[in-house]
Amino acid sequence: MLELKFTTEDLALTRLAISPLWEAIASLRVLTQPEAHPLHGPWLAAVRPRLARARLDLRPVTELVTPRVAAFVAPAPVIAAPDIRLELAAMRTHPVEEVQADLDVLGLPRYAEPAAAMERVATTIEAYWELAVAPYWPRIRAVLEADVRHRAHLLSTGGSRQLFSDLDPNLRWEDGRLGVRLRSNRTGTVELDGRGLVLAPSAFAWPRVSLLTTPPWQPLLRYPARGTATIWESRPATPPHALARVIGRPKARLLALLHEPATTTQLAALTRLTVGGASQHLTALRDAGLVRPTRIGRSILYARTETAEALMAEASPH
Repeated sequence: MLELKFTTEDLALTRLAISPLWEAIASLRVLTQPEAHPLHGPWLAAVRPRLARARLDLRPVTELVTPRVAAFVAPAPVIAAPDIRLELAAMRTHPVEEVQADLDVLGLPRYAEPAAAMERVATTIEAYWELAVAPYWPRIRAVLEADVRHRAHLLSTGGSRQLFSDLDPNLRWEDGRLGVRLRSNRTGTVELDGRGLVLAPSAFAWPRVSLLTTPPWQPLLRYPARGTATIWESRPATPPHALARVIGRPKARLLALLHEPATTTQLAALTRLTVGGASQHLTALRDAGLVRPTRIGRSILYARTETAEALMAEASPH
């Protein structure tokens, strides 16, 4: 078991955060190692055909995340809940020497043109995010945020011992030290030395904890979020009556069907609307900020926005 040694300052600097960039990276690992992540089977079944149709070349990123993850593609988030575009912007500007050193650690060749290579990595992650994670991000984020609220409550009512004792069975808190049992069986002691620790719940990291302690990166502990198993529970395709009364049944029906991204033609077939009629309703929903179109090759996929997810949740009977 590896031990993290805390000072009083480290405890004061310990914080909770979520990272959409990490969820994208961790989901890629699920995609390449599906047998280790049976919980995410429904997500895999939905995403694999979509990625195949898009013919997105993921190799610039997959080589950085399996079997080990390059620190520069998934560092500790600097704020509690960053947007993925903020995280990607920060990744694009990582100091070159840190990126090259990270590649050395992974046993990968250094980038001959670092700026171009980093742009390629960031662009690939962004395209992958839109296809594979963004459509599900509202429900993933809801689980992560609920976990953060739960941990914050434990910390405020029971202190560090209560927080770490409840975090994961692979963690043990005792006398200012946090024992972490890692899959790699890494042992020894890491002095946090006033750098603190970022605790990041993760859906796609399930069922294991992971740890980043290598300088110059801020120490980061990722752990499985509570409620991850509920993310892929099937959502009803019947529109809530309250929402249908406000925006009309056809638009409400389209929103209900968009629990998974779909094209205009697919939605028209499911609703028995004409393609032109479905397109008009989708345009109105887009203009209202309730759906987001994404071009994938020759097709345009529509997905619900976070605003639409919130509306669907509020309008559904409880």
